[in-house]
Amino acid sequence: MTQPDPSPESIAAGMDGKLRHTAPGRREALLPSPCVQNHAAFLAWRAGRLDCLWFAGSLEGKSDISVLRSTLIDDEWRPAEQLSDDPDRSEQNPVQFSAPDGRVLLLHTAQPGGNQDACLLRMREIGQPPRDLPLPPGTFIRAPIHLRSDGAWLLPLFRCVPRPGQRWTGSHDSAALAISEDAGATWRQVEVPESTGCVHMTLVPLGTGRLAAFFRRRQSDFVHRTESADGGESWSVPKPTDVPNNNSSISVIRLRDGRIAMAGNPVNAAMHPDRRDSLYDELEEDSRPQASGGCNPIWGVPRAPMTLCLSGDAGRSFPRRIIVEDGPGTCLTNNSLDGRNKEMSYPSLVEAPDGSLDLAYTYHRRAIKHVRLSSEWLDAQ
Repeated sequence: MTQPDPSPESIAAGMDGKLRHTAPGRREALLPSPCVQNHAAFLAWRAGRLDCLWFAGSLEGKSDISVLRSTLIDDEWRPAEQLSDDPDRSEQNPVQFSAPDGRVLLLHTAQPGGNQDACLLRMREIGQPPRDLPLPPGTFIRAPIHLRSDGAWLLPLFRCVPRPGQRWTGSHDSAALAISEDAGATWRQVEVPESTGCVHMTLVPLGTGRLAAFFRRRQSDFVHRTESADGGESWSVPKPTDVPNNNSSISVIRLRDGRIAMAGNPVNAAMHPDRRDSLYDELEEDSRPQASGGCNPIWGVPRAPMTLCLSGDAGRSFPRRIIVEDGPGTCLTNNSLDGRNKEMSYPSLVEAPDGSLDLAYTYHRRAIKHVRLSSEWLDAQ
């Protein structure tokens, strides 16, 4: 679906949270937020209601960026509540987890400026003070925690590896899985071999102890996939799927009918010439040289269309692709106010009890958009 290109002002005017019909079997809303920048949605069911978390403030990487949460009640997203407030760090990439013991936990990153390699990973029970998890600086998250059959918590990570005296660029980022067997008190890490450039690890259970995981790629080539046959204790070397990736986030889930559904932007650097210097090139000057070695991260490839990709072979290939929303996808700036950013990115995808799909994503960096798609709508595409 291609819609008229809106101005930041018109987007802000529509951020009332009301879920409206836009086509048969399709409803949409722009979530309410007091902030001009809204990014990195995360959907989660809690006590039968749908929550959306994201980070918001003035500009990604600045210290006024905090985690917000809204809840969908009677087809209306309620006013956002602020869940974090570190005045010295940019708090990003929220993950909400309803633990088996009844706790509702918030995990998020906290970094100084654009230095992702100095990030701390924090966890708290909602409404309580946070604690820094005992994981190396630069540990990032984006995807949900999964429960293993033995009760262990599986938290997918990507690691922004520090390079002394050099500026983080993403060139040495790699993937790992954190495992907790004591309800989050302690964690150990399992490496994903040969995973340089593989980030935003997203787990999908395949049954009988098997897991697949999917990755965004710093190299802006293709979504990559790895597999574990032992509940996440070891992983195969990641291999490319047939879905292009633009060095932007994906969301992958297993549907009740057994298919794998992936939301993202199936565009890569070979398909479009747009480039920018780095993710944080609008922040303050950094006199350190860029990190040497590693892979060659590519930034600036357009972040559109927002597409739903479906697989019947456990995520090895995704032959069916449904465009949910199309547009320029321009992301050469993170500015939310001048109208140049037109990305539709960073999706979060969940399946509702009735088989419909809920999808939330960044809309021009100005808002979080929620789209609810019925199974009938999907079948008709």
